[in-house]
Amino acid sequence: MEEKPYEERLLILYASQTGNAIDVAERLGREADRRRCPVTVLSIDDFDPRNLPDERTVIFVVSTTGHGDSPDSIKGFWRFLLQKNLSKDWLKGVDYAVFGLGDSSYQKYNFVAKKLDRRLLDLGTTAIVERGLGDDQHPAGYDGALDPWISTLWNAIYQKHPRLFPNGPDILTSGASMLDQPKVRITYHSINDGTFECSSAADFKFLEMQIDKTRSMSPGRYSLKSRPDCFLKMIKNYPLTREGCGKDVRHFEFEAVSSSIEYEVGDVVEVLPGQDPTSVDAFITRCNLNPDSYITVELIEEKDRVGNSFERNWKVPVKLKNFVEYTMDVASASPRRYFFEVMSFFASSEHEKERLQYFASSEGRDDLYEYNQKERRTVLEVLNDFPSVQMPFEWLVQLVPPLKTRAFSIASSNSAHPNQVHLTVSVVSWKTPYKRTRKGLCSTWLAGIDPQQRVLVPAWFRKGYLPPPPPSLPLILIGPGTGCAPFRGFLEERALQSKSGPTAPVLFFFGCRNEENDFLYKDFWLHLQKAGVFLEEYGGGFYVAFSRDQPQKVYVQHKMREQSGKIWTLFAQGAAVYVAGSANKMPADVLSAFEEIMGQRSGEEAGLRYFRALVKAGKYHVEAWS
Repeated sequence: MEEKPYEERLLILYASQTGNAIDVAERLGREADRRRCPVTVLSIDDFDPRNLPDERTVIFVVSTTGHGDSPDSIKGFWRFLLQKNLSKDWLKGVDYAVFGLGDSSYQKYNFVAKKLDRRLLDLGTTAIVERGLGDDQHPAGYDGALDPWISTLWNAIYQKHPRLFPNGPDILTSGASMLDQPKVRITYHSINDGTFECSSAADFKFLEMQIDKTRSMSPGRYSLKSRPDCFLKMIKNYPLTREGCGKDVRHFEFEAVSSSIEYEVGDVVEVLPGQDPTSVDAFITRCNLNPDSYITVELIEEKDRVGNSFERNWKVPVKLKNFVEYTMDVASASPRRYFFEVMSFFASSEHEKERLQYFASSEGRDDLYEYNQKERRTVLEVLNDFPSVQMPFEWLVQLVPPLKTRAFSIASSNSAHPNQVHLTVSVVSWKTPYKRTRKGLCSTWLAGIDPQQRVLVPAWFRKGYLPPPPPSLPLILIGPGTGCAPFRGFLEERALQSKSGPTAPVLFFFGCRNEENDFLYKDFWLHLQKAGVFLEEYGGGFYVAFSRDQPQKVYVQHKMREQSGKIWTLFAQGAAVYVAGSANKMPADVLSAFEEIMGQRSGEEAGLRYFRALVKAGKYHVEAWS
């Protein structure tokens, strides 16, 4: 049979939720192009899956979000691949490779990449190389797995399709031709101040318009929230930990000022942090920009995939300083490796150029990690360390990490506190290897807000991973540290429900270091206990693990084993499990404790089957964060 004609190219398809997979896909595209390989880079939702059999070499770059969730862009593609009418040789003749981006602190590490890899094999494809799995926990981040995987990839493709690399896999174009064109176009407008302004910066309508316009223009807008759901004003800000104990955990209370808010317990609020004005001004000065210029930003040759609402915003100029302030993380996030590569082309000092080129190379990856990621250098610091570099604003807009919202579990019940939202936030601060103090952008900003001042906090509400339970459902809650936040809302709601009818028992395991230092919401839990909310006579209860108050460390999983009888009894009543807290080791340790308890009560095999059935039935919920 005559082989059907096909376009000789390398196709790279990415599925990204926050932008990491886009970065990897674009890096692959750049490296292929420099090898004079015909290459097309597309978001997976811009590719018709019916045309997949017509391709010959396809690379998939896919992220796993949350607890094994797929990015939105791949869901339609995945549904198509699962069709039963696709034969086992539907993709015969197609060579592919998969690189996944995930976080090994989560149980379903790189789940999307793994299941895509298996399904492609089921449909008859041939793997060019073994799938690569990038790990956010690796010291060098995703690059730790990506660099060796890419090196293997080019050689493997060349062996199968030598025509894709006319000069071989190791011959690269050199010189200035290696610098790509920026993806964005910036237009400067001659506009008098006030033409596009509203009454004042204190007016939330004005602020909403500014945030919506600037973030809708950002090249990273597909991972950015634009128009806020509402604006919040802080009304309470107080510490939950003892001063001087080494931790600063705070309770914040907000009122909605722009519109009423509605949410359910277990929901999440995302907050856009304010950047330090001094840092924003320093960045603008360092880059020789005019803060009062009016600009529009647009992606060059990009399809309008999200409707015409963005087009309207693109045509309305915004002040350059506002664009930087609301979209570019100049003094918190570290730049990626490509940032250093582009900087090298604009360095007038030969010494700086050589150092930047070294940082951008595979050989310099470890030294770049020591300088950049490990020290959490900011864009502003990096630019100041290389004073001869003058990057055009187009490149800065493209490469400076976007200013992202920060997500927090809501620590209140909307029924108990109408039009309010409460948060439990650990103020992040740490020392780098060179003993420099680093602070979390959002938590530090929130901690510094004076409730007496009118500071507007842009907020977006979304569903979390903890669905609100009905009052008749018995609950087993595990929430050490700030993981207790969503359960404060759960129990506020359960306390209200108990006043109007019967409720099921709650078994709550909380953990902290010391009773005196960080027993968060101690009076609140004890009040609920005295009020009978936990229904101890029916198998509920409140148990605290103080890990540092005795010679041997005690964690929530130890308290769970001590109360295995109560846990088993609630399981027999159809209880649901909710786990919240750090994604480090806690979720895995808690899971092991449950499996052990089930195995002891009903035999190891039967216990595991029972527990897996519980998970499959949607009665085991985890919300964990790094």
